[in-house]
Amino acid sequence: MGKMQNTTLKVLIFSAFLLLSSAGVMSEDEKQQLIIFHAGSLSVPFERIIEGFQSENPGVTVLKEIAGSRECAKKVSELHKPCDVLASSDYQVIDSLLIPQFADWNLKFATNELAIVFRAESRRAGDITTDNWPNILMDGKVNIGRADPNADPCGYRTIMTLKLAELYYHKPGLAGKLLAKDTRFIRPKEVDLLALLEAGELDYIFLYRSVAEQHGLKFLKLPDEINLKRAELEDQYQKVSVELNGATPGSKITQYGSSMVYGVTIPKNAPNPELAKKFIEYLLSAEKGLKIMEQMGQPAVVPSVCDQYDKLPSDLRKFAVRKK
Repeated sequence: MGKMQNTTLKVLIFSAFLLLSSAGVMSEDEKQQLIIFHAGSLSVPFERIIEGFQSENPGVTVLKEIAGSRECAKKVSELHKPCDVLASSDYQVIDSLLIPQFADWNLKFATNELAIVFRAESRRAGDITTDNWPNILMDGKVNIGRADPNADPCGYRTIMTLKLAELYYHKPGLAGKLLAKDTRFIRPKEVDLLALLEAGELDYIFLYRSVAEQHGLKFLKLPDEINLKRAELEDQYQKVSVELNGATPGSKITQYGSSMVYGVTIPKNAPNPELAKKFIEYLLSAEKGLKIMEQMGQPAVVPSVCDQYDKLPSDLRKFAVRKK
């Protein structure tokens, strides 16, 4: 073998050694990097929670991706994007799209309710009440917006609320009529609708009460029988359902009405699972993350029943109750 060939071989061997020795080894910066995917309705509280976490953990860099909860889950299940913490506005998104293949467990941590959100300048804002809102929204001069049910739980919760309203107000066909109206104003996630509302393009949007309060917007509180707020009304909520895209392309799942409960998990592909656990401990601490959630209009439900209790990391079990 010639001298040049021998040198080339040594270079190749040395390069291969470097690649093998560096594979799977994270730099110090990467060890301090936390990737969080979360629902749009968590934007305001999570901004403050992340600030608090970083102040307690100097040097940690948090990378956020904000999207509809189903879209967040599909970034993990279909696009295989690295994610340390995934927080969904509906814990069932984690159950149906990530467990068991992409995540082992799911912790419930907060609740909310659906409301009709508007501005003082919205058309017929002075007339709308709990009794007449279906008629106000059907007015041809009024523009209404809602989220995409296949991207965001707020979208399918809107459909469920309208179906429940049809039963509650004894108005057959109400849901179909309102869902067929203003379809050009359907957006991927509920917070996308805020800009349209504030610009005057929309008069009313179906949105979480917490988001309305966080942005200083007016809202109409809906009856508990239709706003998906109360766990005690679960039987009532389950009278309605929505068909959604499933976990695999072309498949469908039926989503039944249920009270609103947020969920959080650490996906199996998490680059920094230990740092992720540390963040979830901060998030679920009564005096830290949950205190902020409460202040932002999203009451805590910790501890609550965890269907996958035995698969929870031991240091997170204090935030859950074993299913009986």
